[in-house]
Amino acid sequence: MQINDFEIARPRLLSVATRILGSPTDAEEAVQEAWLRTAGVDDEIDNPTAWLTTVVSRICLDMLRARRDTAPIDAVEPVDLHAGPGDEAQLADAVGSALGAVVDSLNPAERIAFVLHDVFGVPFDDVASILGKSPAATRQVASRARRRVSGPPPTATSRRAKAVTAFLSASRDGDFTALVELLDPDAVFRTYTDDKPLELVSGAPAIAEAFMFRAKTAITVLVDGRIGVVVPHPVTRLYLVMDVAFSPSGAIASIDSVLRAEELASVEVVAVQ
Repeated sequence: MQINDFEIARPRLLSVATRILGSPTDAEEAVQEAWLRTAGVDDEIDNPTAWLTTVVSRICLDMLRARRDTAPIDAVEPVDLHAGPGDEAQLADAVGSALGAVVDSLNPAERIAFVLHDVFGVPFDDVASILGKSPAATRQVASRARRRVSGPPPTATSRRAKAVTAFLSASRDGDFTALVELLDPDAVFRTYTDDKPLELVSGAPAIAEAFMFRAKTAITVLVDGRIGVVVPHPVTRLYLVMDVAFSPSGAIASIDSVLRAEELASVEVVAVQ
């Protein structure tokens, strides 16, 4: 495994792990463990990002099982779904804010199946191999999880949009106290660029300090279907995009700032209604 392949995959791996584990700190730990496990692998891998997603997902599953005991799910005989291996799944956040609100109500298998398939589009055959179940059983697991997160509060997205807008306003005003209050105490701020190593800021006070008197032209929007932030650019359309994740309490848990040209060219930005 080449370090470049891992760094390219890192934003996706952190996003997967954060949504499965519900904790940016635990997500960082899972991704670091994935690197330690795969750094010495010399085999030729056709799709490193998809392969690493599987590795991280299995680590997350082990971490979830270590948190609490889970009742076993009844086995179902395998069926032939005629599904081939998928290409790298593209992020499609189909559930918006619902997952964050109910993530602790899902058992480990449900959380893995729901996040990987419904949120990240990973084929059921691939999810089944991670869980050690048949595709049919995995579909049932995902279906149970889906029922639990169905019908999110209609104001959830607007509450998150208001939180991000308030954060940007506090940033512009240099209101340190307001910034800290809007952040989870263990929040993380990551910056990805084409020509620099990953920059990481941890903890609400440090992040608040980093955002003081910033965000002059930042706008709250939907980024690939999720609440986020963009800074427009007169020539290239976007200067940067920020993906914002929330803790179950509604505080801002992580901010991923992306300045990579290729990713900025393909991101979908929609105004918040």
